[in-house]
Amino acid sequence: MRNIALSGTWRATVDGGNITTTVVDLDKGCLWIASERLNADADVEVDIYKRELPNDAYDIDDAGPTELFSKLVSTANHSVPESCSQVISLKALIEEESLVAIMRGGDIASMKFEDGEPSQFEVIGSFEDGIQAAAWSPDDSLLILVTGEGKLIVMTPAFDVLHESALHTDEFGEDAPINVGWGSKQTQFHGSLGKAAAQAPSAPAAASVGISPDDDLLTRISWRGDGTLFAISTVTPSAGDAIHRRVLRVYNREGALQATAEAVPGLEHALSWRPSGNLIVGTQRFGTFPGGGKGRDGRHDVVFFEKNGLRHGEFGLRHGTLGVGPSDVPNRKWGYKVKDVGWSADSTVLSVWIEEDAGDTVQLWTIGNYHWYLKHEVAAPSTPSVPGRLTSVSWHPENALQLLLTTKAEIISRSYRWETCTATAKAPNDTGTVAVVDGSSILLTPFRMQNVPPPMSSHKLTLQPSSSAPARTLTTPSHLSFSSSEEVLAVLWESGYVELWNLHTRLAIGRGVLDSVHFREIAIWTDTSSASVMRIAALGHGSSGSDVLEVLDVAGSESADTKFDVPPLGSLGWRLASSEGAVTIHRNGSVREFDVESKQLVPRLDFGKACDVVRTIKVLQPSLSPPETTLFLGFTRSGSLLSATSSSRRTDVPSERRRVERGSRIVTSVPSATSLVLQMPRGNLETVNPRPMVMASVNADVDAQLSQGVLDVQETRIDLNVIVDRDPKLFTNASHYINLFLTNLGQGSQPPEIISELCDAVRAQLETRDLERYINSILTAYVVKRPSDLEAGLRALLQLRAVEDAVKYIIFLVDADTLFDVALGMYDFALVLLVAQHAQKDPREYLPFLRELRVLEKFYQRFRIDDHLKRYKSALQNLSLAGADYFDEITIYIEKHQLYETALEIYNDTEQLPEILDLYGDWLFDRREFSQAALVFVDARRSKKAMLAYEKALLWRELFEIAQLERVESEDIVAMAYRVAGAFVPVGLALALTNLVEDLASKKRYAEAGQVLLDYAQDAITLRSHPELLEEIIHPASLEARSQIADDLNEMREQLHEFYGTEDTALHNVDVMTDASAFTAFTRYTAAPSTSAASRTTKRSSRSKRKMERKVGSGRKGTVDEEEYLLKSLTKLAARLAATQDEAAALVPHLLQFTPTHRASARELQNEVATFAHEVAEAFSEAWPAVVETDADPGELEAPPADSWATRMAERERDRDRAVKAITKPELRLGEAWRTRLLDATAAANTKES
Repeated sequence: MRNIALSGTWRATVDGGNITTTVVDLDKGCLWIASERLNADADVEVDIYKRELPNDAYDIDDAGPTELFSKLVSTANHSVPESCSQVISLKALIEEESLVAIMRGGDIASMKFEDGEPSQFEVIGSFEDGIQAAAWSPDDSLLILVTGEGKLIVMTPAFDVLHESALHTDEFGEDAPINVGWGSKQTQFHGSLGKAAAQAPSAPAAASVGISPDDDLLTRISWRGDGTLFAISTVTPSAGDAIHRRVLRVYNREGALQATAEAVPGLEHALSWRPSGNLIVGTQRFGTFPGGGKGRDGRHDVVFFEKNGLRHGEFGLRHGTLGVGPSDVPNRKWGYKVKDVGWSADSTVLSVWIEEDAGDTVQLWTIGNYHWYLKHEVAAPSTPSVPGRLTSVSWHPENALQLLLTTKAEIISRSYRWETCTATAKAPNDTGTVAVVDGSSILLTPFRMQNVPPPMSSHKLTLQPSSSAPARTLTTPSHLSFSSSEEVLAVLWESGYVELWNLHTRLAIGRGVLDSVHFREIAIWTDTSSASVMRIAALGHGSSGSDVLEVLDVAGSESADTKFDVPPLGSLGWRLASSEGAVTIHRNGSVREFDVESKQLVPRLDFGKACDVVRTIKVLQPSLSPPETTLFLGFTRSGSLLSATSSSRRTDVPSERRRVERGSRIVTSVPSATSLVLQMPRGNLETVNPRPMVMASVNADVDAQLSQGVLDVQETRIDLNVIVDRDPKLFTNASHYINLFLTNLGQGSQPPEIISELCDAVRAQLETRDLERYINSILTAYVVKRPSDLEAGLRALLQLRAVEDAVKYIIFLVDADTLFDVALGMYDFALVLLVAQHAQKDPREYLPFLRELRVLEKFYQRFRIDDHLKRYKSALQNLSLAGADYFDEITIYIEKHQLYETALEIYNDTEQLPEILDLYGDWLFDRREFSQAALVFVDARRSKKAMLAYEKALLWRELFEIAQLERVESEDIVAMAYRVAGAFVPVGLALALTNLVEDLASKKRYAEAGQVLLDYAQDAITLRSHPELLEEIIHPASLEARSQIADDLNEMREQLHEFYGTEDTALHNVDVMTDASAFTAFTRYTAAPSTSAASRTTKRSSRSKRKMERKVGSGRKGTVDEEEYLLKSLTKLAARLAATQDEAAALVPHLLQFTPTHRASARELQNEVATFAHEVAEAFSEAWPAVVETDADPGELEAPPADSWATRMAERERDRDRAVKAITKPELRLGEAWRTRLLDATAAANTKES
């Protein structure tokens, strides 16, 4: 979708010369020019000129003069036509610091550069039979020569021969295809082509293939861009009456033949290998001449070959663009011929040099979507009596779009740029029209209405020749431009011919002809005072050597044309700027405007550096209510990212970055359609809607009319939540598209509380207006809210008179089976039947079940329904209300679904509570949670089960306590003691307790011996019980222990707040010149340290190390060691918390066995410990340093000196970081490991009662 536009040109003249060859010297930044002539001895004299090239592509008038540098005399080759240059190759070798000229007569001459001073050429060697062709490799490391006797020679830059072989051979090459034996063509299947295709010859015989009458019979050599392969096109020598044919061969760097192209009738001499390496270009003639291609007479194609010699497509040169016919001129049978082809450095533009009777022309072709476009034509300078002729056409080796042309006495440099011609009318009248040049046609596509992929278009505007056009006007225009206010297209030819086209009516408004200047750029404006008058500005270069600006007002009739006198620009390199006001030009960052009244170019501003594109935009002055203006920038980056952003400060117009295919280009943007058209590398188009453009349009429409904003969001498929983010109250008092809005709201990313609040607000408004009318929106609000309130939605149905449509709608929103279960869970059989009938459920599936439920008692019926819906807790609640007769079924149901905690809530403070606790204890015992089960059995007054659980849990103190309370026989207590002792010690150790006691007594450890006998076997003394001590000592002591734990928790909480408290505002002005390299996160509650000087020593003694360790351990506030000290302190706090949890876990079971006051205290204690544990966990998650990953390569950072302040500070910082990271974050017990489950199970019941 891009056009080629001329951005600048310069010319240099060689007086009395005959320029034939030029070469760009990238090292010296100059152009070497060869001018040749024959002397009296019929030898060729070559003059070498040097011209300095401009340093800046935009400052093209700073090049130096063209000066004669050296001369060369060589033997001429008179066997070639006079139009052919005797200089085959002129090359500047950078490493050799020399200029090498290769002559057709066979001489190879070299000129050394001696400090830039002129020197003489030295003939390195000569071939007596002459040289047909020569070409240097792209890296200047190899030279390929084809001698007059048909030899291929590969040489080094020092002209040492590496390879020599015969050029003409019958071999195919090393990449010859292999015959796999699939049979002949006659035996293969040809599909719809039929048997006739099998009998048709597969390829023309080599003997019947000839050359074009326009062939110059010269040999051509072309290298591939990477320098690994080169191609040679040569004419086979004649043998008797056999006709000549041109053969294309491919060689590698060593000169070995790789492949030979298939025989192509009418193949011509033009040859160029695409630098990217995929295509070899030539030309082919068709006609009735001997050996010509079979086709229409006069057909002329540009053909392509692959590196294996096979054909790879073609495209035809257009006769309509050439405007020629049959001719009697030798070597121009059809009035023209192709002299040469060439590729730009980036392989994007193919140049075709055509020699016509009326003068030479260079066509520039590009490819897109497998279609070749004729983008530009360049005519050789001519006079009315003498046709213009070019002597060479070449591309700059580095500047991709710089073309170098030469005539006999002039060098012409033309720099091009890519440009997309798009309509610039403002919204809402913008159409997004893009104009693409293709020869004499302009392809137009309005992207606001349709996206037509190239090479197709919505309309093809054919530019017909006009009688008012100047002579020798090429059919391909040089520049296009749209009016900024109307759909008017201005078409400019380089000769100064201009056409205006109104794209709405397809009628020309008028034509204007400017002076005889070579114009390259055009812009068009609509006169604000008269819409029928168009102002045209054309920029080009004249014969004076500087750019020329012409401004012309064109009306409907040519008599009304007005031309303005514009002051001379005085230099080259000016460009037209895209402007909405006056005619604006720019060069090297300097911007000027043409004042129509004063006829002067007024300077406006200077950017200080050259700009490729300058666009001026009108900005409205501030007023009471200025319109909001948003500027969008879209561009593709090398990382295949399309970025769109807004200059608006509104937070609801976000930026966007999306991945696109690498190499994509922006074609145009359509603000009214909020779309951006991209062209992929293959040429296909994609239209996207960048979010900033869409959101700006949505915001504007929402401010004006809510319904239009909702439509915009619908069309671009954007979530309606963007309107909620803008103002959640917008939909409270509006009912347009409510269902769509609520549905998108439920699927969006809004928090559940926001969704529920909006749904309830909308529903409340609609219910107050008309329940019957807005029932669908009301049901949608119930369904969308989080969580959905389907029961309330079904209850709303019962308030309607006509319920059928509403039921169908809610079934549409919610799955029918889910809705059936919700209705069933409401215990309303009428509603269940209503949903089932409209959901078209099979009556045989639900009617028997409903009949069975109807005959049941109320609560047992609800129990069956809840059990069917798997609402087990509600089912147990209803079953408990059914009566005491169902208690056995209740116990079975509790065990089946493990509803022990729910049962404790239901049967709290009832006669059945012990049985429920007994079931709960058995379940815990089976799960091997013996300590928890023992507490439950104690609460259920199941002493035997409690003792068994304590024995399994190895809680021997609690075991003997219960045994004492239950007055268990002493023999049983002894047996239990030995069993418990056997669990604590290895097998056999229990039998050796007597020996153990004797050993302890012999060592005078009488207290320990008595403790063993007392606790394990009661052999030493008799256990005496004193029940009165329980109330006098144990009960108060347990409450005192509970208070002590509470005091410990308060102390730890204060310590935690001291470590991790609120921010100290007094530290905002702390002195930064401390011994810390950076403040830590903990300095917010510490005092500012005093200023200290850094030590200059890099090593510490053992004494200083111990001192530093004491300093770290002291944790002086405000120092760099503060963070390490505090983390260690928090680690100690975690250990203390773990010990407190163990103490609470040991105390709570005893408190549960005492009075109700003790039980309440146990519950409070467990909750306090759990709450503080969560506080510590939150503090740890914020205070502990997180692992920070960085992408920076340490090797890329510049290392400071070995002994410097920065080195010492960096080493201290690394030591501190290592010390901090070495402190492991403690693991806190936040689960049920230390908690008593009986308290958790009864907590809900007590809360419910309170």
